[in-house]
Amino acid sequence: MTLYRRQLWRDGAVTLAALLVLIAWDASGFDIAFVRAYGSAHGFAWRDAWLTRTVLHDGGRWLAWGLLALMLADAVQPLLAGPQRRVRWYWLAVTLGCVLLVPAIKRATHSSCPWDLAEFGGIAAYVPHWQWDAADGGPGHCFPSGHAVAAFAFLGGYFGWRGSRPALARIWLGLVILAGMAYGWAQLARGAHYASHTLWSAWLCWT
Repeated sequence: MTLYRRQLWRDGAVTLAALLVLIAWDASGFDIAFVRAYGSAHGFAWRDAWLTRTVLHDGGRWLAWGLLALMLADAVQPLLAGPQRRVRWYWLAVTLGCVLLVPAIKRATHSSCPWDLAEFGGIAAYVPHWQWDAADGGPGHCFPSGHAVAAFAFLGGYFGWRGSRPALARIWLGLVILAGMAYGWAQLARGAHYASHTLWSAWLCWT
C-alpha cells in the first residue's frame, strides 16, 4: 500500500472515530450541564470579560484574518520551502471554504445560543441542536460555532504541509487544535455556544 493510501485510510478512520465521539457527546446531555457551570439566572459573568471577549473572541478573529493574509502571501510567493505553489493555493481555497461553510449552516439551524435560554435570562427553551425541526422560541442560528472556525478552518494547513515538512505539519496541527479549544472555551464561558457547537465546527473543518 502506498503512503498516500495509508494516509487516506488513517484520515478516514480518524474522521469516523471523531464522528462517533460527537454523536455520543450529543446523546450524553453534557452540553447543558457544562453551560450551567458558567451561567445563572443573571446571565454569564464571563460574557464581556477582557480575556474571553477582547482577547479570545475579538483577538482571535483578527489573528485569523492575519493568518489568512499570510497564507495568501505564501501562495503568491512561497515564504518557506515545502509544497508546490498549486498545493498552497488549494489549501488556501479549502480554508476559505471552511470560513464560508459554517456560517452557511448556521443560517439554516433553529438552535439558539445558551445566553438566549430562559434559565439564563433569555426567552428560549433548551432544545438539542440535532432536533432540526424543533424551534426553541429564541432567535436560533447559533449552531455550529462560527468563532471556532477562526482556528479550525486552518486544519487544512496540516494536510498541505505533512507531505513535505511533517514536523512543521504536526506543530501546525497542535497549534490549531489548541487555539480552537481556547476559542471554544471562551464562547462556552460567555454563553455564546455549547461545547458541541465547537466540536462540530472542528469536525466539519477537518472533514
